[in-house]
This record gives sequence, structure tokens and C-alpha cells, in this order.
Amino acid sequence: MNKASLLTTTGLCKSFNEGDLRVDVLRGIDLEIHEKDSIAIIGASGSGKSTLLHLLGGLDLPSQGEIRINGKCMSDLSDTERGHIRNRYMGFVYQFHHLLPEFTALENVAMPFLIRRTNREEALLRSSEMLARVGLGERTRHKPGELSGGERQRAAIARALVTQPRCLLADEPTGNLDEHTADQIFDLMLELNSDYDTTLVMVTHNMNLARRMNRIFELHEGRLYASDNN
Repeated sequence: MNKASLLTTTGLCKSFNEGDLRVDVLRGIDLEIHEKDSIAIIGASGSGKSTLLHLLGGLDLPSQGEIRINGKCMSDLSDTERGHIRNRYMGFVYQFHHLLPEFTALENVAMPFLIRRTNREEALLRSSEMLARVGLGERTRHKPGELSGGERQRAAIARALVTQPRCLLADEPTGNLDEHTADQIFDLMLELNSDYDTTLVMVTHNMNLARRMNRIFELHEGRLYASDNN
């Protein structure tokens, strides 16, 4: 049985102007991402991987082409409507955790719920459960500065997944960690991807990690190519 399509791009292009120079970063990308997929996007530094991920998540709009999330074209929506789609359907994890330093781990993880104006008690309860799920059940009251690098990234993953989004977009999520901790974090992401049926799209330089995903694509000179997953 064919999996349902969650996110599609058609003729996706993105250009930036630097003074009088126009830089074409993405040059017509067609991609179909299915529910429960796990996809790695690889490519040289500066090839546009993060740009593509931002477009997939509705954080930016293409210069040409379209992105559809759950059938809705992002360019046809207002900023508020795109924000709603991101909050309901997408989770984001970056190389640096981007936790708010003045809040506890529990409060940081609860932020997506609080943005939705979910009841605070319910938000904290569900966030506490997710922190326990990623092995931080005893660290809920600690602030980011009191956590190790691996623990901060676990908290960031908990925050991204606490609302059980349909798709998790990860930009070099283990790039700032030592090899052992990176392997642990990646194992956790794959485990949660399976347990929650969440689609996972990850930008990475690490081919060992990329090969553990279902599909690999390489971004080269603005175009996306399917790569052999062996």
C-alpha cells in the first residue's frame, strides 16, 4: 500500500541577491515526502541544505515553485496561517539547541503548547512525560546552563516532538556533539520516529548516520539527486 504524501515540492527555486549579484541556491527541486519517511539530505557546505530545510518547514518562501504541506500550498497562506501549520505539523531541531536560558527544561519543552494557549497544567504534564521519554525525567527543573551538551539536545528533541508533529526537520542535530553522544542522540531520534510515526527529514554531513535513514538525497549545484543508500 502506498504511503500518504505529507510534503511535496514542485519546481522549487530559491535565489538571494548580494549587491548586484544574484545567487541561485536552489534550481528546481521536486521532492515527495511520505508519512513515516526518514530522509537524509547531504551535500557540501554552502550547497543550500539549510535553505531547503527552511523552505520545507515554511520558515521561508521560495522564489519560484511551490511547497505543499498536507495538501496546502505555503505561498498561498498568510504569515499567521503558515505559523499555524508549523505549530501543528512541524517540529524543528538544530545543531545548536536554541533553548531559552532563563527557563527550565520543562518550561522550554512546554513552549509549543503555551504558544497554542494550551492549559498550562496539561502542557507541563505532557512536557514532563516527554522529558522522561528522552531520559531527562530527573532534570525537569534544571536550566539549559546546568545541562550537558547531550542533555540540551535531548531537551530540544523533546520540545520538537512534544506536540507529536507529523514531520520533524533536523538540521545537523548531532553536529555539535562528540561521536558517542551523537550516536546516542541519533538512536533516540530514530526510536521516536518509529514510536510516534513521525516523518524525519535530516540534514547531515555524517554519512554513517545518513545510511541509517530510509532514503538519501544529495544537494549539488542547486539540484537534488537520489543517492544510493549502501
